[in-house]
Amino acid sequence: MIPTLAPGDEVLFDARAYKKQDPVVGDIVVARRPDRREVVLVKRVAAQLDGARYVLKGDNPTASTDSRSFGTVTKEDLLGKVTSRFA
Repeated sequence: MIPTLAPGDEVLFDARAYKKQDPVVGDIVVARRPDRREVVLVKRVAAQLDGARYVLKGDNPTASTDSRSFGTVTKEDLLGKVTSRFA
């Protein structure tokens, strides 16, 4: 997520953010990787597709593992919306 987040940065996220509303393009989210559920990622919502599926992308596309490698995610894969970061 460089330049937004650097290695070692910590984030706070709101786990209830998407209980009553959908994520919007541009939100930074914490999500489970759909093909490796034990892996938790911080990515930006790049698009919402039909059927409540989301495209996630990293801010550094040349060095990011995102929807280009693992496909779209569902709303259930989203653990919450990032609200703060600490360097």
